[in-house]
Amino acid sequence: MAAPVYLYTGPEAGERNDQVIAIKESLKKKYGSSDDFTYYGNDLNMSDVVTQLMTESLFTPATSVVIRNAEAVKDKKDIDMLSEWVKSAENKDSTVLILVSDELKVDAKLEKIVPPSNKKIFWEMFEDRKEQWVINYFKKNGYGIEPEAVSSILEMIENNTEQLRNECSRFFMCFPAGYKVTNSDVEQILSHNREESAFTMFDAMLESLPPAKRLENSLSILQKILLSKKDNSPVVIIAGLVSCFRRLSMWQTIHSQGHIPSDIELKSNGFSSKTAQKQYAKAAKLWSPGHVAAILALLAKTDLEIRSTGSLFQENQLTLMLYEIIVKNGAYCARYETD
Repeated sequence: MAAPVYLYTGPEAGERNDQVIAIKESLKKKYGSSDDFTYYGNDLNMSDVVTQLMTESLFTPATSVVIRNAEAVKDKKDIDMLSEWVKSAENKDSTVLILVSDELKVDAKLEKIVPPSNKKIFWEMFEDRKEQWVINYFKKNGYGIEPEAVSSILEMIENNTEQLRNECSRFFMCFPAGYKVTNSDVEQILSHNREESAFTMFDAMLESLPPAKRLENSLSILQKILLSKKDNSPVVIIAGLVSCFRRLSMWQTIHSQGHIPSDIELKSNGFSSKTAQKQYAKAAKLWSPGHVAAILALLAKTDLEIRSTGSLFQENQLTLMLYEIIVKNGAYCARYETD
């Protein structure tokens, strides 16, 4: 019997999250109910996680623990603690641990504790599959959609079924069943009611505009995120940007020394989407590999500072961070002291 630990990685968040839900539902079906806990790899105390895994509730027969951003779990002591729990749980299935990451890989030592049968990479969808997914999703919910509208949706939305599902559902609240969505409807519903996130902020950073204007637009998005009720934590914002710049680093690596990667190579590195290819090709013209390394270090520094100082100065720290990324390409602002 495989140990009750799973590793789900890759950029296709929708299908990946469906698999996480399936594991949880299977656990509840077998035991009647379960307690569900979620932690984030860049903001956790592993002792708390392992204690949760080892503690059996008097009232609930099963437990599921999900660690998202699992690529951030690298400390040897933390991984050793998880490894010891995995060994102790090999003959039990009432408690499961699910490791989740947007990246393709996690630390090799962490990956080693997961049985091969419990690992899966969720790749981005190919263009033709995405188009059919959108058409089928509208049809399943009793709606039609014009081909041009499908293309517009795919240009606007992050390339995963979770984001597609969330954004396409907006149309079902705006139009009666049986309605056929047009390209004009897409412009009206999505362009003017788009939820902002670290990923839309990354898009704003790449606009063909002067740095000062790109900064202004990115700060506007930051304000909207901070005022929203969903995913407005600085930790979540920084984690999203880290994911984008890590992908940019991967893009630069597979294109280094003038190499032109094949479609298979692009897919294996998470760039099957034409939209993503255009996005990262544009980003690579803005930031060199050296810039990207500096930006990733800056993001890590800002994350640490915000955790240390609390929420009092977090907006100022995020604003300075965006200025240093967009205007100074990852270089820190110089500070002067006057006598």
